[in-house]
Amino acid sequence: MSRLVVPLGHAPLPDPGRRRFVQGLVWGGAALGVGLLPRFALAAPAAGAYPAVLSGTEFHLRIGDTPVNFTGRPRVATAVNGQVPAPILRWREGDTVTLHVHNAMPVSSSIHWHGILLPFQMDGVPGLSFPGIAPGETFTYRFQVRQTGTYWYHSHTGFQEQTGLYGPIVIEARDGPRIHADRDYVLMLSDWSDQSPETIYATLKRNSDYYNFAKPTVGRFLADLRRQGLQGALAERRMWNRMRMNPTDLADVSAYTYTYLLNGAPPAANWTALFKPGERVRLRVINGSSMTYFDLRIPGLKMTVVSADGQDVEPVTVDEFRIGVAETYDVIVEPGDAAYTIFAQSMDRSGYARGTLAPRAGMQAPVPPLDPVPWLTMADMMGAMGGMSGMSGMDHGAMDHGSMSGMDMGSMKNMAGMQGMHGMAGMQGIQDRAGMAGMAHAGHAASASVPGAASPFAFPPPWHCKTGPSVDMCVADPRSNLDDPGVGLRDNGRRVLTYADLHTLGGPLDPREPGRTLTLHLTGNMRRYVWGFDGVKFSDAKPIVFRYGERLRITLINDTMMTHPIHLHGMWSEVEAPDGGFQVRKHTVSVQPAQQISYMVSADALGRWAYHCHLLYHMGAGMFREVIVA
Repeated sequence: MSRLVVPLGHAPLPDPGRRRFVQGLVWGGAALGVGLLPRFALAAPAAGAYPAVLSGTEFHLRIGDTPVNFTGRPRVATAVNGQVPAPILRWREGDTVTLHVHNAMPVSSSIHWHGILLPFQMDGVPGLSFPGIAPGETFTYRFQVRQTGTYWYHSHTGFQEQTGLYGPIVIEARDGPRIHADRDYVLMLSDWSDQSPETIYATLKRNSDYYNFAKPTVGRFLADLRRQGLQGALAERRMWNRMRMNPTDLADVSAYTYTYLLNGAPPAANWTALFKPGERVRLRVINGSSMTYFDLRIPGLKMTVVSADGQDVEPVTVDEFRIGVAETYDVIVEPGDAAYTIFAQSMDRSGYARGTLAPRAGMQAPVPPLDPVPWLTMADMMGAMGGMSGMSGMDHGAMDHGSMSGMDMGSMKNMAGMQGMHGMAGMQGIQDRAGMAGMAHAGHAASASVPGAASPFAFPPPWHCKTGPSVDMCVADPRSNLDDPGVGLRDNGRRVLTYADLHTLGGPLDPREPGRTLTLHLTGNMRRYVWGFDGVKFSDAKPIVFRYGERLRITLINDTMMTHPIHLHGMWSEVEAPDGGFQVRKHTVSVQPAQQISYMVSADALGRWAYHCHLLYHMGAGMFREVIVA
């Protein structure tokens, strides 16, 4: 049976003193996490303020409505065992876990175990792996734990993830931890809105930039006049206007409606984790948000990244890292006898989540100001053709904050006339969108074939990007570099993590070369708020078929100006370096604007699997596919 680790202690709430982050002063409970024993020291603050820790092999989880108040206005959340976030589940490698999930709501629900390798019937995706959990019913998940590290779980039904149904998972190695830490804390980032997710989604469908309050202003134009001159400033505005695009289109939903939470605590509540000076503290950072990329740093402390998406990596020390929706990073810090602010600002710089590391209760450190709102660059729109096939030696900070100040104005004029950057001269690869006509479910046998043969595995003609109702932009020459920290982080004076820094220990799981390549374009029409793969939304798409046991390469090309976290259920995604070598193993791969990323997949899991962008409203608007392994 599961064991309940009772939360310990609490601390008084600080004076927020900043903007609308008075939110949380009426939030129930305070915000202190106290480390327990070194191996089991998952931090837990006061009751109601942070999830309890459940450990063992058998768990009882109840999904139901729970009253919450993060902003000063009472609302109802979708919670597990009455908590947001849901309880931390602590498993051990090699054990078989049994999870009885009871749905106490009047609508259907589900739980998906993100990044966990398991039989597809246990994956928790309604319509693919099971029907969902009907009101009043209980579904029992049972599977063997075949991995270690930091993961999470969340609903895969409707927009329930946005309303609070998410929680952490920590899996211990059977032989004990590889890396010593005196304290071990989960930091779960999320975004909360007092608006219903249905309202947010309907608003985005009507006006996709409704929540963006950082659009170009007269003041910005005057500043650009001083920096670029009249011709340069006008050319830049003309370019964006002709493309009908927004240079600050970094996030669909902002702090206008979102309150950013750390372990369920708004910034004013100042969730706090205690340590003793000189201790090594492990922080397990999980981005459990629905739509928000966070840039996390702890001013005054270096962070040594030791794990990405639950997989151990060669340690790399940084000042800051961007964590995409659904990604996880474990870091080691060694704080001194002082308080430190955990600062996670949203990528669009509209708000932040905040907590504190402190040697004594009640301490806090200054909260840094939000960074300036960055602008997308030529490389974020045109890839390598925009002058950033590699990142070294470029003044990316100037490009972010001065936008195009260092770019050739003639190039911008030419770009502005491309009508959405239409053209595919630089596109490479074969599009594999194998259909499943006649195959009712994954258990049916399918004969293998060579490309072009008449079978369920035949290659259709390559997809050629063209603008239209579902596609407002194409990238002619996507960049393939992994050493770009992303818009807003380039040359900011801090050491920022990139995918090029991540090297999974032990190398690839499968040494075979791929037998074929599947190329997919990430596409969308921002004005219509339609998203998809290859210009096709999920409702119009056929399943993608993997042959059971094959090794294949997936190449993703981002033809949009937004960063997309792409998640393949049931199988690892082993990212390739630009030179073709193995880079890092992940369950969620973040693809920047105008970027091309390839990764290897071993199709070793029979069944029906989800494959989608983990931005919740992008997934709902069509960026979702079914993958069948047969």
